[in-house]
Amino acid sequence: MVTTTQRRPAAPPARLRGVQRLPLASEATLRKLAYASLATQAGIIVTGGAVRLTDSGLGCPEWPRCTAQSWTSTPEMGIHGAVEFGNRLLTFVLGFVALAMLLAVIRTFTSDRPRRDLLYPSIFLFGVIPAQAFIGGITVWTNLNPWVVMFHFLVSAVLVGVATVLVRRAQRPALAVPRRIGVPWLERLGVVTLVATAITIYLGTVVTGSGPHAGDPDAPRTGFDLGLVAGFHAHAAAVMLGLTIGLYFAARVAGSPGRTARTAAFLLGALLAQGIVGAVQYRLELPELLVAIHLAGAAVMVFAAVDAWYATRWHPVRVTGGARSEAVRAA
Repeated sequence: MVTTTQRRPAAPPARLRGVQRLPLASEATLRKLAYASLATQAGIIVTGGAVRLTDSGLGCPEWPRCTAQSWTSTPEMGIHGAVEFGNRLLTFVLGFVALAMLLAVIRTFTSDRPRRDLLYPSIFLFGVIPAQAFIGGITVWTNLNPWVVMFHFLVSAVLVGVATVLVRRAQRPALAVPRRIGVPWLERLGVVTLVATAITIYLGTVVTGSGPHAGDPDAPRTGFDLGLVAGFHAHAAAVMLGLTIGLYFAARVAGSPGRTARTAAFLLGALLAQGIVGAVQYRLELPELLVAIHLAGAAVMVFAAVDAWYATRWHPVRVTGGARSEAVRAA
């Protein structure tokens, strides 16, 4: 007769025992926190754009205080002060969501289903948010220097990308063993497409830094010719378009492993929509509403590009029934 002994989970390290007082988050809760991380990181890009498009970039002329005498905006500062201070308050929302995500992940390390795959993205999001707030302070100290403002946006774009990875990993069941796609040339094409997206978005920030929406009437500009940098941005978008089309058809040729073809198709749709909005806003001399839509589209493009790249690397994992038992043995 063969007997089996069930292995008891190891006792958590002493440094984590205090975390056991927190409730253990379910997988559904972890996924919701990951979605909230992505939504808030993308949302603050839009609200930050609203600050700039309403000329409220210096609505609070000091940092970290709003003024030398007050931590908050005052009625005398009008709508500009309220808009800028409101955007600052949203940083606390991001920090709360990131902290909740990190604590929920750390709590799993005291259980029999630790989520090691979620730890580093959670640490990155929580750790960079204070740095991002400080960069926002530098933008105020430098009177909205366009290069600092551009860097501020690009950090947010990176955070959206990391949050995208966090979402996809959170969708993976705790006991599942991830499986690589295993098509190296497809993975390399995904990386090249992601790099092209980064270059396109960077050049888009240069266009913004050279355009009329500075965030304050007295804020400096890059000094570049707007038509010239817009042309560079358009050419980079055209290269990205070609790579995205290539990624879609390459995924189909490879048998569309995992979600690769679907994510490439979504990226293609986002890029085409973004291109149409960009062309129209340029023809109409950059009306605020279209600029805001274009800015929101940039966040969608970051999500779509990172998701497409991720789909060239990993199969989606859904563990049920007997497959869950297999995952337990492989873990």
